[in-house]
Amino acid sequence: MLSICVFASGRGSNLQALLDAIDADRVDARVVLVISNKSAAGAMETATARGIPAVHTSDTHFASESLYTDHLLKLLQEHHCDFIVLAGYLKKIPAEIIQRFSQRIINIHPALLPSFGGKGLYGHHVHEAVLAYGCKISGATVHMVDLEYDTGAPILQKCVPVLEEDTPGTLAERVLKVEHEILPLAVQLFAEQRVTIEGHRAIITAKGNRP
Repeated sequence: MLSICVFASGRGSNLQALLDAIDADRVDARVVLVISNKSAAGAMETATARGIPAVHTSDTHFASESLYTDHLLKLLQEHHCDFIVLAGYLKKIPAEIIQRFSQRIINIHPALLPSFGGKGLYGHHVHEAVLAYGCKISGATVHMVDLEYDTGAPILQKCVPVLEEDTPGTLAERVLKVEHEILPLAVQLFAEQRVTIEGHRAIITAKGNRP
C-alpha cells in the first residue's frame, strides 16, 4: 500500500477525489500527510477534518533552499511517505526531493501536455490560453514530475470538448471533472506497480501481467 504525501495549494478537490477513491476501495493507498504553501488552503481543512497531518510550509519561511529541502525531507521521513502527489500545487518542488523520489512523484495538470504546460500555465491561465488559441479539445494529464515544469512522462490523459460558448470558468469545470477521474486511476496504477518509465514514455502493464 502506498503511503502518500499530497502537496496542494488550493481548495483540495483533487485531494478529496483521491480520498473518496481510497474510501471506496478503488485505490490501494493512504494519504498520510498533506503539505500546503497556503495556510488557508481548502486542502488543509480537508486533511484536518480527516485526521490527516496537515503542514503549512513554504520556501519563503527559510533562509535557503537547502534548509527548506531538509525540512521537507524530514516531514516526508517522519510520516513514512513513499509516494508524492502534486494536486494543484503552485510551487516548484526542490530538485533533491525529485531526485530522491525519482519516478515516485506525479502531478495533475489541466491540459493535454505537452501543450499548454510550463511556468505560468496553471489554473485559469491554462484555460484562457486554450480558448485564445482556438482549440477544439482540451483535457487533463497526470504526469511524472521531473526537474522542469510539466515535462515529465504522461501517465494518463483524458479529453474534453471545448465548446463555442465556453469561458475559462466553464472549461475549467469540465476539465476538473476528468482530473478527478484520472488522478485516482493513476495512483492505483502505481499501487499495482504497473507503470514503467522508458525514456520519456510511461509503459502501463496490463493488470495481472506485472513482471
